[in-house]
Amino acid sequence: MIIVTGGAGFIGSNLIRGLNQRGETNILVVDNLTNGQKMHNLADLDIADYMDKAEFIAKIEAPGFFKDVRAVLHQGACSATTEWNGHYVMINNYDYSKRLLHACVANNSAFLYASSASVYGAGQSGFQVDRGCEQPINMYAYSKFQFDQYVRRVGGEIKSPVVGLRYFNVYGAREQHKGAMSSTIFHFNQQIINSGQVRLFEGCDGFGDGEQQRDFVYVDDVVDVNLWFLEHPEQCGIYNVGTGKAETFNVVAQAVIDWHGHGSIQYIPFPEHLKGSYQSYTQADISRLRHVGYEKKFSDVKDGVSRYLDHLNEGVK
Repeated sequence: MIIVTGGAGFIGSNLIRGLNQRGETNILVVDNLTNGQKMHNLADLDIADYMDKAEFIAKIEAPGFFKDVRAVLHQGACSATTEWNGHYVMINNYDYSKRLLHACVANNSAFLYASSASVYGAGQSGFQVDRGCEQPINMYAYSKFQFDQYVRRVGGEIKSPVVGLRYFNVYGAREQHKGAMSSTIFHFNQQIINSGQVRLFEGCDGFGDGEQQRDFVYVDDVVDVNLWFLEHPEQCGIYNVGTGKAETFNVVAQAVIDWHGHGSIQYIPFPEHLKGSYQSYTQADISRLRHVGYEKKFSDVKDGVSRYLDHLNEGVK
């Protein structure tokens, strides 16, 4: 069996879709469906079972519970970068991950987990998977960073496959339930539909209006990387998952406008609550990923946005 935590979420449900496409259906989904809208992410997928997160956590150390588990794809987390309740974030993102790691190690199950590019903070030291580049600037980032550090510390004692994937700005299908945490592409699309204008932040951190840059990576590519490591259990470690190329928000907004065939950009004041905890520039260094043999080309913004909007607006255009 393969366990996907956060399986009703954005990346988790896309991973299940990818597994289904490869003929895998013996899948246990772990999630919290208090937000029942997330069921739409599972409705077209084939799984073996569903378990509530609280019940799953209570059973992690139970004898024999992981006996037939081939792998855990751990995507479940508090993903809000604006959440400052450190106790809540560390329990959900750090403690939970540690318990899962040890359960997998004890049963020789592969453990693939979602880290985050947020660990690099403002990115002033670069985006290599290296301690010297890591300086988280919000609580979410710190929880991801600290678990990466824990994996590094115990790594020498681990014989089973353990892989951490630092996702950059992921966008694509099945993210609509995330609300404010949905990708900018999702929000830009809604803004064009509702008002004909895309709203971008004015300049900050030395960047001009809308010129802040991120490494935007299409969710299908993220799925492909995960499943590649699942099929290559000889590989372990922490890796960046991005395109390796930063694009400005202006470029992304224009790609959305071009797809719709109309629209304009409006610049709005940079929010006070984000100052000091906002990444104005990210660009994945994917040399480690290439070095271990992952060769597939990543979708560029123009192609990825077009494919996503074709899906998101199916029947509209």
